[in-house]
Amino acid sequence: MSSASRRRALADFLRSRRDRLTPAEVGLPAGPRRRAPGLRREELAQLAGVSVTWYTWLEQARDITVSRQVLASLARELRLSETERQHLFALAEEPPDRPPESSPRMLRGMVDALDPNPAYVLDAHWDFVAWNRAEAALIGDPALLPDAERNLLWLVFAVPRIRTLLVDWPGQARNLLAQYRADAANRAEDARAAELVRTLREASPEFGEWWAAHDVAPFTGNRRVFNHPRAGVLAFDYVKLSTMDDSGRKLFTCLPADPDTASKLPLLTA
Repeated sequence: MSSASRRRALADFLRSRRDRLTPAEVGLPAGPRRRAPGLRREELAQLAGVSVTWYTWLEQARDITVSRQVLASLARELRLSETERQHLFALAEEPPDRPPESSPRMLRGMVDALDPNPAYVLDAHWDFVAWNRAEAALIGDPALLPDAERNLLWLVFAVPRIRTLLVDWPGQARNLLAQYRADAANRAEDARAAELVRTLREASPEFGEWWAAHDVAPFTGNRRVFNHPRAGVLAFDYVKLSTMDDSGRKLFTCLPADPDTASKLPLLTA
């Protein structure tokens, strides 16, 4: 969509939302000689704290600058839903001011429904958000770890039993780290990311060496093989689903890679 088309779409959207509100809904008197039930431009401008001239230009699709603060004010006074709010920001070529996040409760429900296939949800820093019984039985229950260590990288690099559980630990761990680096590039400087890297460097020489290599890799539907103490050798193909918001949450499902693994799934939670 061209800039002119986007400005026109923004103007039309604002006008349509203004037309659906009555003065009574926003605490204003109807007044005499009102030809349409919706708010007048000057009424919305007053509510939003902008000049009538500027708002008129906005609805005329003129090439003017619209700040995030004004967009938020217009969204509030127009009583926009969260979806409408996102649409308003998108038309103004601004990222949403407050993107909605997928409900952790709903994600936990999805993870539980995937049992007996191991499944889990990670946040932007790869901290565990949710996991099902099969995942806890496969790798160990993340709930038993302190909050700061309830992280997939910490589990792989700093928990000794994972080195024997995960077949080809060096190759899998290094690839996992490269995937994390690519995924977390935009969040590398925040406090949680910096603290995670610092503590992992202290806990694992391999982490420090491979982190310094700056390798990056995409997630391409990896296969991981486990030598589980109760169920034996298990091979899983990992499928990743990302949430459609800015939370960075990702749901991973572990699908049996062969009939033998599928037949052993009940042994994980027996």
